[in-house]
Amino acid sequence: MRRLSPRRLFLLLVCGVSSVFLLVNIEQHVYGGAGAGTGSSAQQQTEAPAPSSEDVLSASQEENLSRKLTGQSNIHSGKAEEVKHISKPSQTDEKTEPTETVTSLSTSTGKSNSNEATVVYSKKTRPPLHLDRRTLLGKDDTVLPDPESRAWYMKGGSLFPHRDSEPLPVWPEELSGDRIPEQLMYIPETSPEEENEPSQTPLKKILLWNGASSWGGIKPGRGVFLKEKCPVSSCVISSNRQESESSDLILFKDHFSPPAIKRSPNQVWMLYLLECPLHTQIFHQKHIFNWTATYRSDSTIVAPYERWQYYNENVKRINENKNYAENKTKQVAWFVSNCGARNGRLQYARELGNYIGVDIYGACGTKKCPRSEQKRCFSMLNTDYKFYLAFENSNCKEYITEKFFVNGLGHDVIPIVMGARYEDYVKASPEKSFIHVDQFKSPKELAAYLHELDSDDEKYNEYFQWKGTGEFINTKFFCRVCAMIHDTQRRPSQYRSIANVNEWWRGDGTCVSGSWNQKSSYEEISSDDIPEEG
Repeated sequence: MRRLSPRRLFLLLVCGVSSVFLLVNIEQHVYGGAGAGTGSSAQQQTEAPAPSSEDVLSASQEENLSRKLTGQSNIHSGKAEEVKHISKPSQTDEKTEPTETVTSLSTSTGKSNSNEATVVYSKKTRPPLHLDRRTLLGKDDTVLPDPESRAWYMKGGSLFPHRDSEPLPVWPEELSGDRIPEQLMYIPETSPEEENEPSQTPLKKILLWNGASSWGGIKPGRGVFLKEKCPVSSCVISSNRQESESSDLILFKDHFSPPAIKRSPNQVWMLYLLECPLHTQIFHQKHIFNWTATYRSDSTIVAPYERWQYYNENVKRINENKNYAENKTKQVAWFVSNCGARNGRLQYARELGNYIGVDIYGACGTKKCPRSEQKRCFSMLNTDYKFYLAFENSNCKEYITEKFFVNGLGHDVIPIVMGARYEDYVKASPEKSFIHVDQFKSPKELAAYLHELDSDDEKYNEYFQWKGTGEFINTKFFCRVCAMIHDTQRRPSQYRSIANVNEWWRGDGTCVSGSWNQKSSYEEISSDDIPEEG
């Protein structure tokens, strides 16, 4: 049994004897109202990855996407006082889930404007925190940090984590949500100190079972960990299957066929999936994987297409003196080439076009955009169009791709989204930055609201006030894998193996063929609809 530190014993005593006092303090420090942000920040622009209208990725496209997802590139920084999303009669506001048992107590460290406070994490709640993920934000703290004071994985940031005996909640059972900032700011106490002579540092070996080429240029060795300046860099990449027995973690990407080896008791097998359940194989094996890496927030190590993070969680909007509607004369655009998506997106777009101008570019529409002119075509979203249809090819929980992040938020246009649930987009995107089709009973109702925004520049510009409040971060996938593989023994044994990864990945209600709202009229997609592979 792990010994409790004096600090933990003291906290437990305080919790037991003075629970009322603690609850009052939690309410003041954690649930106090956030002050409205009035500061401004110079927007740093970087060139976005080439937008894509394709739903089926070519080998080169998948390789480029893998480079981005594993932390080798990222898109723009955005610009953006705290508001609720669009409220219409047909919209159901996201319900606040009840707080569950406290899963971790962590004493704040680092710079703070107040006295030392205790960060209380629970499974369903996460208080506003500084970028160090250990210090509570004061309710009146609305200062945006300068670039150098930002986290190490942000543009220009130099705030690195420090080794601490009190772990951050980095595992799915400890905290809901993707836990990406926590994992990036975590150095496990069990990870080795870097030796003066790098060759003397004990290393954890990560074996890429499907080879290094599918990871967008990742090369065997320590290069990726040193290049990315990982806080925990004591890992090495291998692509040699003959080293499977000596590997600490074996990473299976996109496809799995049972290997002719047996997993050792202390070895971790991780399944990495880029696509949604409708486009991945069925997994029959039980207790075969220990970890998962997907876009889903309940994965062990979340690998989203993009990840937005605020510079200050109290500042979610900035009022700009810019009219994003200026000189725009067209209404809705969509770039698409896959006309057979099973979620009915093409039919929805065509019906929407009966009530408002919708220009469809590509094989499914009447307008053309040659690949050689793709950059010019997408630039029209900044100059000509007010709205963009960021429609996924499948409606699956949390499945949000570059169609939204790059094609939509990467341009000066309001994305209209279809794919994941409304609440999934709320969690994954800057506040008030999109419109979801499920907020309206029909395309006709949606069109009426778009006409309202089209005729009112002030209302239209409210959807861009997130710009400047944060950025799409480099999630540095392999840095997080390296840190986490040093922390495996802290997890309770019941969480160290996934009993049925197929049920977790594509259980009932994970994907639907129609609107998430119309649960009586859509048919849930079951495993029987999915072709088996290997």
